[in-house]
Amino acid sequence: MKQVLSILLLSCLFLGILSYTTQEKGDKANLSTPFTPDIPRTWDSTAMATVELPLATSKASPKHVSSDYYYKLPERVIYKSYPVYAPGREPKGYWEWLKKQEPQVVFDPAKLKTEADWIKAGEVLFDTPIDTDGAILSNEDVRDPAFYAYTKMPVTKEGIMPYARYVIAEKGKVLTGNLACSMCHTRVESNGTVLKGAQGNFPGDLATAWLIRNPNFPEAGAQFLTGVLFDAPFVKDDPNSQLSHSSKAAIVKAFEAVPPGAFGRQGTSILFPPSVPDLIGVQERTYLDHGGLSRHRNIGDMMRYIALNQALDFLGDYDGYIPVGDQHKTRPEAGKSQFTGTFDRHSEAQLYAISRYVYSLKPPVNPNKSSALSKRGETIFIEQGCVSCHTPPLYTNNMLTPADGFTVPDDHLKKYDIFDISIGTDPGYTMKTRRGTGYYKVPSLKGVWYRGPFLHDGSLATLPDMLDPNRLQDNYVPTGFKGADVKTRAVRGHEFGLELSATDRSALLAFLKTL
Repeated sequence: MKQVLSILLLSCLFLGILSYTTQEKGDKANLSTPFTPDIPRTWDSTAMATVELPLATSKASPKHVSSDYYYKLPERVIYKSYPVYAPGREPKGYWEWLKKQEPQVVFDPAKLKTEADWIKAGEVLFDTPIDTDGAILSNEDVRDPAFYAYTKMPVTKEGIMPYARYVIAEKGKVLTGNLACSMCHTRVESNGTVLKGAQGNFPGDLATAWLIRNPNFPEAGAQFLTGVLFDAPFVKDDPNSQLSHSSKAAIVKAFEAVPPGAFGRQGTSILFPPSVPDLIGVQERTYLDHGGLSRHRNIGDMMRYIALNQALDFLGDYDGYIPVGDQHKTRPEAGKSQFTGTFDRHSEAQLYAISRYVYSLKPPVNPNKSSALSKRGETIFIEQGCVSCHTPPLYTNNMLTPADGFTVPDDHLKKYDIFDISIGTDPGYTMKTRRGTGYYKVPSLKGVWYRGPFLHDGSLATLPDMLDPNRLQDNYVPTGFKGADVKTRAVRGHEFGLELSATDRSALLAFLKTL
């Protein structure tokens, strides 16, 4: 029976890959033909009403700004940006040359004639910062060798620090731009090569720690910043609010504890930090965010997700709590907010172009080839039942699993794709944050060979760590995220494959690395 099942599953895998490859070839053939896109309306009231799942604390599910408010926000002007070089790697005369450059507006949808044009423009937008006020990095930081030493900042083989860009909106004024999509979704490998759209390894929380540990940064400022980013006062005994009312030293230590590959983005937590999602293949995902907060039904939903995350979710009303509202209670007038990402917006065409670029991302060439060992691992993958959740050819069933402690409402089973079994991973992220739905989405295993750290909170640095039974013990030293002042702790949950023999474990790992 197992052999029959194996043959059927492998046949499905082959047919899935064949149909995907055929579609991919067709898509490539159309990229250079004349193209006029049918661009969806981003802040469509009907779509916005159902684009997000309710939060685990359902009464706190955010009420986002109205369509009228959204479209009163001015559209972002996209200026040409330039690479940031690490100290000692900048070409001679580069800084002086930058100061002589005229501002250049580089996005004009009227000039985009083909799909390839839209994708190329989307890449420019993907790399374009939305902040030049030093939200994380300043000119002083990116030109300071001590900053690179403190953060262990990766740089490319050309000496470029690719997570930020210099922006010139006024001649003679060169500013370090922050918060482009590429800040989180760029990975620099150990040999200095860059994977765009992959699980990023920007040491963003270390960079924030560097910012607030400065003696001139006030403790009240550190508390305010931490609160705006992470407070979830609707959660009972909210640990995030407790952190934001702690000392500056405690806050710095919490930021320092988050490793590259995980990042405390707004609405999550540096106490339960999310690993950075891999965007390669995201067009095949039904839910976005680790908790499946945002539904992904079409490109319009991707545009809505980008708009919310850059950064209009700060204006959401979470049961009376508005992160950047006046006293956290009242939204500022449209366009009058002082907080980055909440006083302007991308245009519809800009959001569409970014989405098309993200959909176009392709994985790097996999150096791990199929072998007798990996084929044995594929059989083990099937025999162990991994295919129930990580179903070929996408290696995800695109479903949501409830976290421990969350009771699935009856109506959710009709509305969403629920695999009603908990895998026992830490529930903190999805039960105690502003993005927590009570669920975790089943991630795709495609590309795990270039990813890491693993699990939704980045607790495990490598794939072998995932299959190490010692991680269930309280004296285990997590290889990824530990937590501030934590020396040892168990990393429980997703306990599949932990009872395999060493030989079978090696075979399964060999197979996973070929995906």
